[in-house]
Amino acid sequence: MMTTRRPTVRVGCAGWSIPSPHAHLFGDGDSHLARYATRFDVVEINSTFHRPHRRETFERWAAIVPARFRFSVKLQRAITHDARLRGTGDALTAFFDQVAGLGAKLGGVLVQLPPSLAYDARVAETFFAMLRRRSAAPVACEPRHASWFAPAVDALWARHAIARVAADPARLPEAARPGGAGAPARWRYWRWHGSPRIYYSRYDDEVLRDLARSLRVHAIGRAPSWCIFDNTAHGHAMADAARLQALIDAR
Repeated sequence: MMTTRRPTVRVGCAGWSIPSPHAHLFGDGDSHLARYATRFDVVEINSTFHRPHRRETFERWAAIVPARFRFSVKLQRAITHDARLRGTGDALTAFFDQVAGLGAKLGGVLVQLPPSLAYDARVAETFFAMLRRRSAAPVACEPRHASWFAPAVDALWARHAIARVAADPARLPEAARPGGAGAPARWRYWRWHGSPRIYYSRYDDEVLRDLARSLRVHAIGRAPSWCIFDNTAHGHAMADAARLQALIDAR
């Protein structure tokens, strides 16, 4: 049932729990994840934000999905929100040891920063250098304080090959556009949370058509574009992702 799309454009959701009104979008499977993977080829794991998982858990998930399926894994809040990026070496080591269970199906890591965390050049440089010593996986960062969108921060993204997330709703205009530099950071990552009501609102077709165009424009050569829908509170993420998928296929 999985549709054929340009291999550099991936569309999926934050989590794979399938609301009953959208069950018809998916094929058969022995689990929600197996059924989800009949339609989409990427998923964002948000449960890792709240608690660590055993490596064996990631191994089990990887065994369920097809070979070209990819997981994006959200970094733990203990690192980003509690420690605020400081003194996190041991925690980063443990995290990457765990997610290694995904093997080749680890598509990337999402680092979402708290809205109150302002850019501090020394802290940010130390943190992303520590992260890069532990993993060469694609990394996308979703900063939410305005100070992270200053031109001076572009050098940080380039130095550590970090993609800056394009978010909706955006807290400022720059946050709506993907950023980052460096070869792996040609990876572009959209996170759409629902607008105007975050986590709850659905997107209309005109908005999704514009998004489809943006995904295609940025998916040039070997640079992949990923879009994750996080408007899961009323179950709209699955339907919006399927509609976007259809728009991309139609092109």
